[in-house]
Amino acid sequence: MDSLPAAVASALVESDSETSDWPARWQALTAVSVELQSLLVTDPGPRLVALIEEIVTQLADGVATSRRHRVELAELAHRVLGIHARACAQTGTDPRRLADWLLDLQLQHPDAPDVSLAAYSGALDDDGLARYRERAVALFEPLPVIGFGETGRYDRARWALLRVMEELAEYTEDVDLQLLVLSKDLSSGWHYLQVATVLRDNGRSEEALEWVERGLRAVGGRGAALRLIDLAVEEHLRRGAPQRALQVCREAFFARPNLDVYLKIRALVVHTDEWPPLRAELVNHLVQDGSRLAVEVYRRIVEVELARRGIEEQDLVMDLLEQLRGLQPDAFADYLEHIRSRHVADRELLDELSKRGF
Repeated sequence: MDSLPAAVASALVESDSETSDWPARWQALTAVSVELQSLLVTDPGPRLVALIEEIVTQLADGVATSRRHRVELAELAHRVLGIHARACAQTGTDPRRLADWLLDLQLQHPDAPDVSLAAYSGALDDDGLARYRERAVALFEPLPVIGFGETGRYDRARWALLRVMEELAEYTEDVDLQLLVLSKDLSSGWHYLQVATVLRDNGRSEEALEWVERGLRAVGGRGAALRLIDLAVEEHLRRGAPQRALQVCREAFFARPNLDVYLKIRALVVHTDEWPPLRAELVNHLVQDGSRLAVEVYRRIVEVELARRGIEEQDLVMDLLEQLRGLQPDAFADYLEHIRSRHVADRELLDELSKRGF
């Protein structure tokens, strides 16, 4: 038993050298793994646990320093760690000491092996898991948040700690831990959406909506904005607050005009008396804006209203076209031809266009 660490050390020495006999060295390493499994049956106990921990550390060091055999060594380290988990379960090792060792192993060896807390469920027990969580959270909380638009600098230490926290959150099914992990990276709107979705899915509606608002302020109408708006609208409607859903959409449209947001607003109030004046307000905002984006959205709104118009809205569509002619006098003829070609079978529309001098 005592000779096994020396065998591992000998096999790892200059294992990357082109002149080394790697197949023979690998055979020696796998033989150690087989011997440890045998000892698990014939000589279990604290001494074996300590021995396996020493060998796992040796293999993890080998992963960190090897260039040519990282994958094989990582797989072997993971295999030996599985033997360690079974040895701890049989021996009844001190759960707090085990928690410290598992955490230190991962933080000092970011590359391998991956620790599965489920494999140690019996050995860690509640006391050990509490110790593991306490230390992990204490190390993770001070990490700086990656702000919107920033490029995250994930050094090996941060990656290792992030992996620890993700595994811990998944194993414990602790929503607060999951949120703590997610909220450390807010570099894009999609990260805000992740946080809001987790909150919504766990019945924390008010907090979810707060994160949606934060996300919308950050993205400025781009990226994940539409998904954030969708979540807010769905949640407000579920809570019986359609006016709040409408307000979210209005604010988003005025911040950055978008046809999809216009359609959401339309769907919310099209069958109410609110729609005609609200539509006029939205269209007037585009006219006043006059930017290329605003004009493009305006053009697409005209096409939407053309496709969905009723007899009573014929005048509205003509007024929209008249305003568009003022917004884009040079390009209006081409746009009008586009409209005519798309609605070539609509004699009523074509006649009305001619009647209005278009």
